[in-house]
Formats: sequence, C-alpha cells, structure tokens
Amino acid sequence: MSVTDTPMSSGPAVRTNAVDVAQARPRIKPLRILGTALLLLIAGSIVYFLVTNKRFEWPVVAEYLFAPSVLLGLVTSVLLMVVTMVIGTVLGTLLAAGQLSDYWPVRVACMAFVGFFRGVPPLVQLIFWFNLAYLVPRIAVGVPFGPEFFSWSTNDLITPLTAAIIGLSLHEAAYMAEIIRAGILSVDQGQHDAASAMGFSRWHSFTRIVMPQAMRVIIPPTGSQIIATLKGTSLVSVIAMGDLLHAVQVIYNRTYDVVPMLIVAVIWYLVAVTILTFFQRRVEEYYGRGATRHAPKATASSKPAAAGTTAAIRTQENQ
Repeated sequence: MSVTDTPMSSGPAVRTNAVDVAQARPRIKPLRILGTALLLLIAGSIVYFLVTNKRFEWPVVAEYLFAPSVLLGLVTSVLLMVVTMVIGTVLGTLLAAGQLSDYWPVRVACMAFVGFFRGVPPLVQLIFWFNLAYLVPRIAVGVPFGPEFFSWSTNDLITPLTAAIIGLSLHEAAYMAEIIRAGILSVDQGQHDAASAMGFSRWHSFTRIVMPQAMRVIIPPTGSQIIATLKGTSLVSVIAMGDLLHAVQVIYNRTYDVVPMLIVAVIWYLVAVTILTFFQRRVEEYYGRGATRHAPKATASSKPAAAGTTAAIRTQENQ
C-alpha cells in the first residue's frame, strides 16, 4: 500500500474568518450615552432655574456689571494679586534656597518661617497686621537697643493696603517656597554634578541649569496659586480694603440687592480666572516642550502600508 506524500505548509494556518481592521466600527457604549444624557439634563435644569427664577434680578446685574466702582474694585483686586505674587515669588525663592542650604541655622530659620505662615490662616494674618499698632505704636529705624534715627506712627504706615500686601505676601511666600523647593528637588542630582564638573559656580548652576529644568514642575502649581491668590484677595474686604467684593458690598448695603451684586462679583471673578487659566496653559506648553505625551501622528508614508495590511484579528467561534 503506497502513501502519497502531501506537501506540508511551512507557515501558520490562516483562519478564513479573520476580520479586516479597516472595516471595524467603534462599539456602542450605553453607559457613556446614559452619562451624556444625564449631564445634558442637569445642565438644562440649571439653565431653566437661572432663567425662570426672577429673584436673580438679572436687570440689576446688567445695571451694575460695568459700574465704575465695581470696575475699580476689580482693578484693585488684580493689582493686589500681581504685587502679592511678585513679592511672594521672590521671597519664596529665597526661602526655598534657604531650606536646601547646607548651613543649618539658615535652613532651620527658613523651615520655621514656612511652617508658621503656612499654618496661620490668611484672614487671621490680615486682621493681625491691620491691628499691629496695638502691639507696636511706633515703627522706628535705628541701632538695636540704641538711639533711633527715624520713627513713624504705625497707624500711618499700616493702612488697609499695606496690611493686605504684607499679610497676603507672607502667606504666598510660604506656599511658593514649597512649590519652588519641590521643583528644585525634581532635577536629577547628576545635573548639579555635571554643572560643577564644567566649572559653573553655584549661582550659575542654579540659574542656568537647575531652574530652567525645575520650571516644568513649578509652573502648574504656581498657576493654580495665582488663581487662588486672586480669589483670596476677597478676604481683604474684612479690613475695608476696596477690592471687588468690598465694592459690591458697598452697593448692596445701600440698595439691599444682595444676590444680584454677588452675581456681579462672581461674573468678574470667573472672567479673571478664565483669562489666567488660558495664560497658564500657554506657559505650561512652553516649558513642557519635549515632554508631551501625545500619541504620534500617522505620517503619509505609513498610511499606504497600513491600508494594504489586513490584520488577522481572530474571532472566537461560537461553540
């Protein structure tokens, strides 16, 4: 009995029920459809509530939205935020460097400063600085335990503006010190060693090598801190500082339109925060160059190969 040899296939067997990826369609996800419908329902309910509830008094909101006193309060809040962040960032950078210093008295002093001003609420600090004259009636410049050269009344120096700047700046300096310290520590120690090996001084190593790399970590929380500072300026209304919230409070104390005037303040705060968020994203993109995690885009040369290749996605047979 003769057996006829049949040629054996050298490659793997190809299933005839393979599916072409080019013809694949995304699956319907019921939970996403349900979630989208629920979000639309909630959004519609909120819009209906805002439009139909006459107690919002939208004509009053429109009347005072661009009132000169409100706009002046807005400008005051923005300027106070800018001054606070500039002082807080400069002082925070020095405190961060001090916490990383090898000289332990400086390190301990900076850590104590940061711990104290992070622990005390900013509202308490504002009230304290505004009432500093109770503890120190006069502020003098001179030799310690010796003669005084100049002196001023504390009530003349510590106005609501100066109390707001001092209180908010010291509070922000403590937080910025931790943000900047975290950014510096994120830079690999090898970068410091390489800078030292190339003959860089500690100052040039810090400004030319460390800080540019640390900015990628520092910028996102700093942007959030700027927004928090803008909103935190509303606390200065407690010490009669003429910010945005104080401006609307003066109006509704006269007209008794409390809710409409608070809506005016909310609108302007949202506008300012939206603008700041936009610039924050742009700065993050600038310092995040080379570290993006977007999926690579398909090039023109890769499209024909992808189109001509049929992926063998094997389907499970119904048993």
